[in-house]
Amino acid sequence: MMLPVDTTILDNLTEKAKASPRLRMNHNFHPANESTCHRLLNAIEPGSYIRPHCHLAPEKDESFVLLRGQLGVICFDADGKVTETALLVAGTDQAVVTIPHGVFHTAVSLAPGTIFFEAKAGPYIPFSETEIASWAPLDTAPAAPAYLQQLCALFN
Repeated sequence: MMLPVDTTILDNLTEKAKASPRLRMNHNFHPANESTCHRLLNAIEPGSYIRPHCHLAPEKDESFVLLRGQLGVICFDADGKVTETALLVAGTDQAVVTIPHGVFHTAVSLAPGTIFFEAKAGPYIPFSETEIASWAPLDTAPAAPAYLQQLCALFN
């Protein structure tokens, strides 16, 4: 049976993200973490910090399709230097990006109610030490808000 993604689903997901301590919430379409294809909606509010990371497995390229809001996507080299940015704006020809495996990246919400569709290979495997950006603060670190502000400033 088809599952249409409508305004009700998007609005409810945004409300859950706003209520979440991390200011983001997923709505998974794949049935389990072990699934070979992960498809999900990712609602992310301004102020949510996703520590830069990469996916080393060759089949773990990641694609984002922005449905609502504005999303800044940032890629880095292995030392934390910004190598590329993409400003995704819903409803424009600048709404899709694919990030190759092995590239450090993060995404920042630049507007309330931002939601993107995300697709990547499964299964879910926790990040290894080499997939986490050691040069970026932990999301719970006191330096995280200032670092997030620097990342968001790349799009001003």
